Amino acid sequence: MTVVHPWLMIALLVPFAIFAILILTNKEGVARIFDAEVLKRLRVEGDVLPLRWRNTVLLFSVFLMILALGRPVIEHGERTIALRGLNAMVTLDISGSMRSRDIYPNRLVFAKRKIAQLLDAMPNDEVSLGAFAHAAFMLAPFTTDKATLKQILDGVDESYINLSSTNFEALADLAATFLEKKKPKILIVVTDGGDKNALKTFATLLKESGITLYAILIGTEKGAPVLDPKGHPVTSSQGTLAITQRNDALGKIARSTGGDFVIAGNGKGDMEKLARSIHAKFGARQQGNIKIKERTELFIYLLAAATLFLLLGLMSLPRKPIKLLRSKP
Repeated sequence: MTVVHPWLMIALLVPFAIFAILILTNKEGVARIFDAEVLKRLRVEGDVLPLRWRNTVLLFSVFLMILALGRPVIEHGERTIALRGLNAMVTLDISGSMRSRDIYPNRLVFAKRKIAQLLDAMPNDEVSLGAFAHAAFMLAPFTTDKATLKQILDGVDESYINLSSTNFEALADLAATFLEKKKPKILIVVTDGGDKNALKTFATLLKESGITLYAILIGTEKGAPVLDPKGHPVTSSQGTLAITQRNDALGKIARSTGGDFVIAGNGKGDMEKLARSIHAKFGARQQGNIKIKERTELFIYLLAAATLFLLLGLMSLPRKPIKLLRSKP
């Protein structure tokens, strides 16, 4: 048997031992240390149990509680657990078209919601977060801590949006760098699409790097006006409204790399479907091993015994006799 917190137990036992000696010995020295009224309150007196026995029972209860705080355990050795999952890089489009409101409340907020649902559907996988528009950059490194990833994702607001065109070449370079040592190399892009010529270059770069692409397409085929930071529609040099539509060409590129795509809709079923598609293709890879200690905790038994002795001591406290009032005849 070992004690997990021995110093905590010792630190509590030393003052407890001094206190117990003072209470049980009941010598004149005690009266010189404590005020008479305080000492009277510390002593439990009565005629149900002898004073010394009652104090012993109560003190023994406290002693057992202190032992429980030390957390005694019976060690059974260590066990190795294999961590299994996949590595996936999730990137969010923050170009100017993501302000469009053809999906409530706008494409950016809707895209963030879909990423959060995807994270829930990939609980054991290591995921990193990135963003891209004119440039591409990392938001969070690979981790299984989905709660932290969601907090970082929440911090991406419209101030991140860049009205420049989407640079898929920069995204491909970023993915190639951070996925270089990962097997398999999985890139998940959340976007409303991009320029046809830019997508062709993007497809070539992905194939050269051996990256499998999965696309989550945001927006509608009908499209909506591009909005500036103040929410006003953007107009072209000819004075016409700039309309942005969802481009499904990225979905075809995803399938050409061996991946897949979904058109984001309401509910979380689409993200669960995409996660199943990824796991069905690659399975769960071993990410490493962790060692855990197998123990039998004993503190619960000490607390149970302490409670029993405490109840016994409290039940033996003297009670004042109850006088019944009788009415006069």
